[in-house]
Amino acid sequence: MKKVTHRAWTSLLIALLLVAGLAVYLVRLADNGGAWATYFSGGTPGGTILDRDGVVLYSSTEDGVSWAADSTTRLACYHLIGDATGNVRTGALRQFRDRLTGYSFISGSSSGKTLQLTLSSRLNTVAYNALAGRSGAVMLMNYATGEILCMVSTPADDPANPSASPAEGTYINKCLSAGFVPGSVFKLVTLAAAIENIPDLFERKFWCEGQSVVGGAELNCTGSHGSQSIEQALANSCNCAFGAIAVELGADTLAEYARKLGFTEQLSLDGMTVTAGQFDKAEAGSIGLAWSGVGQYNDLVVPYALLRYVAAIANGGSVPEPTLLGHGSLDRESELLDADTAARIGEMMNNNVQSAYGGQWTFPGLNVSAKTGTAEVGDGTSHAWMTGFLNDAEHPYAFVVLVEHAGGGLANAGPVANQLLQAAVAG
Repeated sequence: MKKVTHRAWTSLLIALLLVAGLAVYLVRLADNGGAWATYFSGGTPGGTILDRDGVVLYSSTEDGVSWAADSTTRLACYHLIGDATGNVRTGALRQFRDRLTGYSFISGSSSGKTLQLTLSSRLNTVAYNALAGRSGAVMLMNYATGEILCMVSTPADDPANPSASPAEGTYINKCLSAGFVPGSVFKLVTLAAAIENIPDLFERKFWCEGQSVVGGAELNCTGSHGSQSIEQALANSCNCAFGAIAVELGADTLAEYARKLGFTEQLSLDGMTVTAGQFDKAEAGSIGLAWSGVGQYNDLVVPYALLRYVAAIANGGSVPEPTLLGHGSLDRESELLDADTAARIGEMMNNNVQSAYGGQWTFPGLNVSAKTGTAEVGDGTSHAWMTGFLNDAEHPYAFVVLVEHAGGGLANAGPVANQLLQAAVAG
């Protein structure tokens, strides 16, 4: 009798486990069925992709596949849309495949759905042309809503006429999937840590005579700046000042700010994984620690993370999580900074433009807050960076520009940023 009872309980347990397993499978099928079904179906998915203005960027019907009519638009939107063979991991054809096919849990997969993105193909084309054949990355977002308006990575390829031998880096979306030496744009991270951890920061004076000795090694600066306030040190992009601040703060504090501001975290954009940046902790008091605070050493920054950070600065410390698909509401906000810290940094970035970057000469008719970077990459060349935002309630735009191996940030990334912002404001 005991054996019968034991077998009955065992059978019941097995049955319960089968039911539980089936329930888990059905839940996962409901959540992921679209991705599973479209993944195994192969080829380009059915459906249509539009930009925010209704421009057709991709369409697949029974008559075949078509891309944007203009060849420059196809190149400018290559990493946004992807290609027929799925080489671009971040392309909408790969990442949003289930939305395009319109998978239904009840009836299965169907084709012909329309997906409208927040991005403007017109602005993508402006950014692509402004890069003028140089490798790099450009992004623009509305920091009040989180909508990404521009995302360009170069080199690119034409999905309608793919190259047999694409240039190195063609399949990588440098906005989301690659880290670069940041140079002085990283001083915005060191600055946030300094504001919140050095009580007398704004009363101090920082001395620079063109170089300083840290840990027995020489830290070179961009010039000889003499005695300066922290506002002046940021405008001068003074390595001596920010190297000294980095040593005072220590590697643990800098690493923690890099993490909480999103630079070394694995972020996400509409469900797709964004590459994490890098900040290595150098020894206390070392030259490596000083260089890490000015954006050199082993620092790596992904353009998307920098865009998200400056958007938070512009938006009072919080950022609506960026999106290409649009939010139903603004409840997806992340607080990166204290509001007072964000305000102080924003004011200092505005002072940069007015006192060091040429003001209206560089950005005619625009009120811009920004930081440049000239990042030495170890081969005798430098990456050019500029990041910042418009102080304009009608046009709340944050931007990041990276031009690889181009030289000075202001001279090379600045004009790209201006062309993009002018086009965005013009509408």
